[in-house]
Amino acid sequence: MHAAAVLAVGLVMLSGLGAHRSTSAKRTFQHEHPCPSTGKTTGKCPGYLVDHVWPLCAAGADSPVNMQWQTYDAAHAKDQWERRLCRAQR
Repeated sequence: MHAAAVLAVGLVMLSGLGAHRSTSAKRTFQHEHPCPSTGKTTGKCPGYLVDHVWPLCAAGADSPVNMQWQTYDAAHAKDQWERRLCRAQR
């Protein structure tokens, strides 16, 4: 397992923090990373959503450095992995 992943899992076990989603962090991310389908830095992004690279339930930061554009299909596949990970954290 990658060292960062081990650290993140360890932090979850120690922290007990809940998931929080910041709309300002999401806006900052989109301003810095324009929508792949429209090239715009505000508004809707058809076919994409903003995803947390490392899930919030596993101590992923709710900040632009932990965000990425993701297609809906890729998000569905990743959500399955995240559900298993987050259940293991409880």
